[in-house]
Amino acid sequence: MTTCLFCQIVQGAIPSKKVYEDEVCLAFEDVNPQARVHVLVVPKRHVTSMADIQESEVGLLGHLLFTCSLVAREHMIEETGYRVVVNTGSGAGQTVFHLHVHVLGGRMFHWPPG
Repeated sequence: MTTCLFCQIVQGAIPSKKVYEDEVCLAFEDVNPQARVHVLVVPKRHVTSMADIQESEVGLLGHLLFTCSLVAREHMIEETGYRVVVNTGSGAGQTVFHLHVHVLGGRMFHWPPG
């Protein structure tokens, strides 16, 4: 997926401000942050969206969510609260079609989110 922005970031072809990396995923700061803390957690393997996850891949989702908790702890937003968001499809606001989880914190959030 050489045309995928996040695949290029995973491969190191496009620089990012990495905050966490393991064999399964990469977490990096969003270039257009919507909160004091705004980190994206992406699988290293290209998955277009949540809609493409198979039952056999639920472990990947668990790993991504666990990584979100590590990111929150590292950025010290665990106590004050944070939001974890997955946009699926353009109608929901997904603009990069590589599965990614937003970790947002460091400001007050309201409900409903918009």
